[in-house]
Amino acid sequence: MKIAVTYENGQVFQHFGRTSQFKIFDVENGQVTQEQVVNTLGSGHGALAGFLTGLQVDTLICGGMGGGAKAAMVQAGITVYGGVTGSADEAVRALLAGTLGYSADIQCSGHGHEQHGHCEGHCGEDKQGCAGSGGACRH
Repeated sequence: MKIAVTYENGQVFQHFGRTSQFKIFDVENGQVTQEQVVNTLGSGHGALAGFLTGLQVDTLICGGMGGGAKAAMVQAGITVYGGVTGSADEAVRALLAGTLGYSADIQCSGHGHEQHGHCEGHCGEDKQGCAGSGGACRH
């Protein structure tokens, strides 16, 4: 298993499409065997599925994610655990222990690329650019 976590300063970064780093965890027999932080090299929403596939990632932990990005992950065969907050390392430990709190339905939605706005509610941050801009995150 190879797990990617949207990453910033040790925490799960809350906007998938704007993450500049992922922390990658190699897992064997339920134990982390290797971890590394990788830069996305400016890859955005659409390119991130290919970026993660190239790293052989099969599992993703993130905060908010637009519907298009989520569909791209599913199409790439990557299992998505969205709506996660807090420490990236703790999130991986919780996933491996079967105790990770996440939302299968979390996504930023209702965006139009030509408008600007914020996702509100659980996100707690500006989501401009999340599958476009504007709209609200929902569970």
